[in-house]
Amino acid sequence: MRRKYYVAGYNCWNPVKGVLDVPHAHALWLDDHSGRGGILFVSLDNVGMLRKDVLAVKKTMEGFKRETGCRSISIVSTHNHAGIDTMGLWGPLPLTGRNPAYIQVVFEAIRAAAKQAYEDRREGSLYLGSVEVEGMQNDHRLPEVYSKTLTRLRFVPNDGTREIYWINFAAHSESLGGDNSLVSADFPGYLRKEILERTGAETVYCVGAIGGMISMDRIGEDRVESTKQIGKNLAGFALSVTGEKKLEPVINLLTQEFYAEVDNYVLMVATKIGILQADRYYSKSAPYGHMLKSEMTYLEIGGLKMLLLPCEIFPELVFGGYLSAEESAEGKGPEINPVPLSQIAGEEQLLIVGLANDELGYVIPPNDFLLAPGIPYLDRVKDRLGRNHYEETNSTGPKTAQTIADVFAGMMETVRAAGE
Repeated sequence: MRRKYYVAGYNCWNPVKGVLDVPHAHALWLDDHSGRGGILFVSLDNVGMLRKDVLAVKKTMEGFKRETGCRSISIVSTHNHAGIDTMGLWGPLPLTGRNPAYIQVVFEAIRAAAKQAYEDRREGSLYLGSVEVEGMQNDHRLPEVYSKTLTRLRFVPNDGTREIYWINFAAHSESLGGDNSLVSADFPGYLRKEILERTGAETVYCVGAIGGMISMDRIGEDRVESTKQIGKNLAGFALSVTGEKKLEPVINLLTQEFYAEVDNYVLMVATKIGILQADRYYSKSAPYGHMLKSEMTYLEIGGLKMLLLPCEIFPELVFGGYLSAEESAEGKGPEINPVPLSQIAGEEQLLIVGLANDELGYVIPPNDFLLAPGIPYLDRVKDRLGRNHYEETNSTGPKTAQTIADVFAGMMETVRAAGE
């Protein structure tokens, strides 16, 4: 029987009509030879993976971990809105769009990429560099706070064989637009292709703090050609990095599980009827009695500090720059917002990796969180200043921002205590 797949685009019930290019899984293996084991970083060309599926595929990789001495596996998504639905939200509602057969294809791709990355390991040096990308991004929601920095890790093997790039950039992978019905890796696929053709290097791509909502500016009317050109142009920035710093071969990481209270009853209903595959946990304090369990990872590679988050976090929650009471949705001041994550880390340039090991949706500053009075989390609403508050409908609720900040603060206390 022919299976039906759905594009994880802007709207539900968008069946796949063809393939523009093939999404992939890419992996990077890093080992500092400290005897603690290597770490594996897997990037997927999809919209996101829920933690239940992430844990399921990791369970099938226990043999790989034992054989390789791997101490950590991180599975991240490029938030590709032209990929096949891997979460369930883009199907023929109230039925799920998540196809179990395709999930197994993704699992196999993860395992194959992991195996290839490990077998391809070589001695070499790792270089950190960055470049400011001007004129390509668009911030769709105030405040206009977002990172223009493209961060590049460049692995240079001692034997002179091909290099490997690891690239982080803050933008939704949605350049093909909402009317697209073709499967694609979107612009990250064309970025990788351009870098491969120009340098011979393989590229592992991931996104940063993309909430807010950060996308790429369109180039021309033809969506396909625009997407290809965006990938090529961004690759040009990636290849223009200068002033690299050689990183010391020291890798430290700390992973912390946490619970997020779910105020969004629509998401809870979706988990109950099988649209979303997620385990619910009972909570006395949560509005509807449930929480979701997730995780975050703090990672240091040489002097580089990064935080892997299971969400699409608003950039101001990382870097600061909150709206004032006069600018916010209901006149609430920034004092009710959490301390920005970069301030908690004591690192102005804290690097964020989004959609890591889970997808909790948007994480929004509490002072600008607004719901529709009629049917909250389902209806969209505009605030007193006429601004759209779409992102709230795809969030767990207003408390998640503070939860993430509190958990990260506890992690940093542990990190600092270990360094004393």
